Amino acid sequence: MERTFVMIKPDGVRRGLIGKIVTRFEEKGFKIAEARLMTIDEQLASVHYAHLQSKPFFGELVEYITSGPVFAMILEGHEAVRNARTLIGFTNPIEATAGTIRGDYALIVDYNVIHGSDSVENAEIEIERFFG
Repeated sequence: MERTFVMIKPDGVRRGLIGKIVTRFEEKGFKIAEARLMTIDEQLASVHYAHLQSKPFFGELVEYITSGPVFAMILEGHEAVRNARTLIGFTNPIEATAGTIRGDYALIVDYNVIHGSDSVENAEIEIERFFG
């Protein structure tokens, strides 16, 4: 079984979407190995988004992800990273297909409801970062 990291972002938590989103993953066949509601501090956010540090929107991104609780999950399943990314949809909700999480619940790229690891290697790094 492959593992991946998925995080419902502050806008998804504020809007009460945790249950709906978790249900989609469970109905797809994923097993939730571990999950927690947590608040990300600036240090963890800066590490998580370090690859975007040179971008002009970096400060806003850190401010957003630290603005409220997130729901972090370790999901297990067949080709978990790829399957989760397909279910999540494109980063920009305008490009995300209806039926994907972002296609159904997000309006703008700045508040796109959910994060999912983009590779098996990054999934392991993110799992360690958020779950230890």
